[in-house]
Amino acid sequence: MSHSDSAATRPHDKASKVSFASMVGSAVESYDFFIYGTAAAGWFGSVFFHTTEPIVGILAAFATMAVGFFMRPLGGYLAGHYGDRIGRKSVLLWSLLLMGGATVLIGALPTYEQAGVIAPILLILLRMIQGIGFGAEWGGAVLMACEHAPPHRRGFFGAVPQIGIPLGLLMANGAFLLSAAYLEGDWIWRAPFLASVAMVGVGLWIRMGVSESPEFEKMKAENTLIKQPALTVIRNDWRKILQIVGLRLAETGGYYLATSFMLSYVLLAGVATRENVLWGTLIGSALGLGSHLYFGALSDRIGRKKVFLIGSLFTIAFGIPLFLLINTGVVALIVVAVALSLLLSHDPIFAVEASWFTEQFPPNVRSSGISLGYNGASLVAGVLPFIATGLFAMVGWIGPALLFSALGVISTACALRMPETAPAVVGQDLVQPGLATSPR
Repeated sequence: MSHSDSAATRPHDKASKVSFASMVGSAVESYDFFIYGTAAAGWFGSVFFHTTEPIVGILAAFATMAVGFFMRPLGGYLAGHYGDRIGRKSVLLWSLLLMGGATVLIGALPTYEQAGVIAPILLILLRMIQGIGFGAEWGGAVLMACEHAPPHRRGFFGAVPQIGIPLGLLMANGAFLLSAAYLEGDWIWRAPFLASVAMVGVGLWIRMGVSESPEFEKMKAENTLIKQPALTVIRNDWRKILQIVGLRLAETGGYYLATSFMLSYVLLAGVATRENVLWGTLIGSALGLGSHLYFGALSDRIGRKKVFLIGSLFTIAFGIPLFLLINTGVVALIVVAVALSLLLSHDPIFAVEASWFTEQFPPNVRSSGISLGYNGASLVAGVLPFIATGLFAMVGWIGPALLFSALGVISTACALRMPETAPAVVGQDLVQPGLATSPR
């Protein structure tokens, strides 16, 4: 990936091992983050907030969910800075510890009935820690995969860590389906949180066994690391960071509207049960295990931009049909609608983000650049379930449906302005040739 082509000379099995390790850790952190969204939509409104109005409780729960998204840019900033200063691998380890520790503690929290206002305060604090940990995760994971991969396979290997997201969602929804089937009361939501301790242990063990990124090792050996990588990339490439924020809105915003928000929507609209949405999410996530690899490999052949546009254009077209299918109340149609929103709206976009974003920045500010852009989108995505709930209360289902499509419009506009970087399409590896500079 560097101009010495050090990544290209590495065996494919090395890239495979590193990509797998990145994927496992991402799956664990995604599981931790997503079980919160499910619990917030289905349980936290009544468990942690003192209200007799269901919609008020749901809004309060979604507000605490948004806190985690607001902390993700801080996690991204810290991870980007230290990923460019001390290495990608170190960031992967501490992000997993932060996320896992906070998740287990949430599972042990007292309820409002037991501890009063202390309960939601503790919930918010732990959600903040979750947000920092999750914000720190993505950049390091995809850089480890992309920087170990040969340029002509970067799209494929970069998509491997992305599988961690649907795998984490798959595990999260599976955990709630199992706990709902075999447990009662608060244990239905507590058990998935407490189970995280075992997953974090496995993730740490696997990640400790991989080598540091060859790009970082090369910069370290050549003494080309810079003192303030995050501030440097903000100063030099702030437009590109904002563009990445816009690119992500259809993927991350649409994702949470079709999953977390939909869990509360079907109850508020009285059209279905939470389990119907969970099954759709489960099936969509299972299909995503293969679709991400397919779309990542496809981007190596036809380009990042074309694959991205498959997802963003589908997002524009599918907003109203998504809610019309949900509103039928027919279980099969609800499951298909949710699964399709993941498979054709989310997956083509998310599959190419790792390679496409990585190829936009010089290596010594790359961790900072992609982490800031990626997590900046969370400032918007985190409040979308809250906004969608308010829109539904004001104008009905058409409000969140149009919101879903509007996200696709924004991302499509940003994609059309982003340069194509796939080596097979442009004829060369267009990874930034120079190194960013700042005072050491």
